[in-house]
Amino acid sequence: MPYDEAVELQRQLVEDRRAGRIGDTLLLLEHPPVITLGVKTRGASTHIVASSEQLAAEGVTVHETGRGGDVTYHGPGQLVGYPIFDLRPDRCDVHQYVRDLETVLIHAVAEFGVTAGRVKGLTGVWVGPEGREEKLAAIGVRISRWITSHGFALNVGTDLRHFGLIVPCGITDRGVTSLERLLGRTISMREVEDAVVRGTGLFSTDSGPSVPEVG
Repeated sequence: MPYDEAVELQRQLVEDRRAGRIGDTLLLLEHPPVITLGVKTRGASTHIVASSEQLAAEGVTVHETGRGGDVTYHGPGQLVGYPIFDLRPDRCDVHQYVRDLETVLIHAVAEFGVTAGRVKGLTGVWVGPEGREEKLAAIGVRISRWITSHGFALNVGTDLRHFGLIVPCGITDRGVTSLERLLGRTISMREVEDAVVRGTGLFSTDSGPSVPEVG
């Protein structure tokens, strides 16, 4: 789904969720190649290192967005999740919500034999030894009057070359990886979707299962 269409769909669903016309909803989709700028960039493309000519040659578009965070890349082979959740009345904690998303993804990739965790001070899901961790999933959310939108991007079979067009999330000393690269084989996107859906069952009013920091 083109990125601008997904943004409009989320806007409509957020209105429906706020009005009580729908329950909590999770969108799982893939985007054509696109670079998105989070609110942390303030609209600046400082962390896009590719020229406009390079972007055009790779078929990559650029969009500003209302989510948190810096710059990131979305493309085919990446599972993008947009939870449209009402955090009221007992989940009105932005920090905990982000941690919950990380937990869901950490448990989902564990089903494929991948041990992932958190890196202190950084958002997302990471793999690898301390100091040389690579990001497996990025998280950037928007919460408006406790209704969530935007969400996470899990690299399944993503073309990792495209991350070289940017400084992912503005982090200069960490790499990016994918499930297929870690496992050395092709993985069905449907299998990953099912694992993520199962992972959402971990959402609860308490802190949920503990997960490790990487390293």
